[in-house]
Amino acid sequence: MSNPDILGIHHVTAIASDPQKNVDFYAGVLGLRLVKRTVNFDDPGTYHFYYGDEVGTPGTILTFFPWPGAPRGLHGTGQLTVTSFSIPAASMGWWRDRLKARGVQTEGPYSRFDEEVLDFMDHDGLKLELVAHPGADLRPGWEGGSVPGDHAIRGFYGVTLSEEGYQRTAGLLSRDMGFKEGPSFGNRFRYTVGEGDAMARVDLLCQPDDRPGTVAVGTVHHVAWRAADDGAQLSWRTRLVDLGYNVTPVLDRQYFHSIYYREPGGVLFEIATDPPGFTTDESIAELGTHLQLPPWLEPRRRVIEQILEPIRQPDSEVPTR
Repeated sequence: MSNPDILGIHHVTAIASDPQKNVDFYAGVLGLRLVKRTVNFDDPGTYHFYYGDEVGTPGTILTFFPWPGAPRGLHGTGQLTVTSFSIPAASMGWWRDRLKARGVQTEGPYSRFDEEVLDFMDHDGLKLELVAHPGADLRPGWEGGSVPGDHAIRGFYGVTLSEEGYQRTAGLLSRDMGFKEGPSFGNRFRYTVGEGDAMARVDLLCQPDDRPGTVAVGTVHHVAWRAADDGAQLSWRTRLVDLGYNVTPVLDRQYFHSIYYREPGGVLFEIATDPPGFTTDESIAELGTHLQLPPWLEPRRRVIEQILEPIRQPDSEVPTR
């Protein structure tokens, strides 16, 4: 029998503007691996980039829909407003210096609960954090990128959801989805899910006086939670429907299967399966080097490739699609 629990964060998906600048920042500056370049299955004229560790392990995957020319979004309630990465406890100074040298403005580091935090934004205004803590070393960093393995990002630490009121969302997390209530301070309420090195923190920020957010460039589209397999996902779908949530059918995302629903505060949640993973159509060595299309879009490859802007890996001189 499969593990029925939510195992942690599977991925976070955000909206970007220029695709090349997105690759330059996340692969070049942050040192994440571009493990898959494909298209938005619902809008195949748009790229879908996946960044993570060497193989795109669930819990390390940050994905983007780059929409050149799209308007900037508005950060506010009903959104995932901060995505937090895990780094080794001794790496905070190294990262502060690296970001400064590359023109990225930072705030901190400062202490929050038992962690050290550095705030910054990407070129589109997406809010990010690096969180230094002893448990980061339980996960390996990718050693083949632009950041030395000793300092490499170790996947997600957690996410922050901004809410007009937090109690109904807290009820969904703790009563219905198996999250554990953690510490709180002021208007920040922490919940955790998963075990060991896969544990994810979810901070609810209660901000009743803030304006509602608008999802567009520089904002997060959704957060996905990990299900062990299809059976566990279907169990979650049945449970959520019984609780009154409007849940999508299971959708085939080629590298995982997905269901979607909105939590009471308005943030779009997904439950995604761990398998089959990103090596279904590329070897580990070739991950992210070619445009991969699902079988139902292959007949349109020539048209899609003509629409998409060519991109290159950081420091690469040969454009690729």
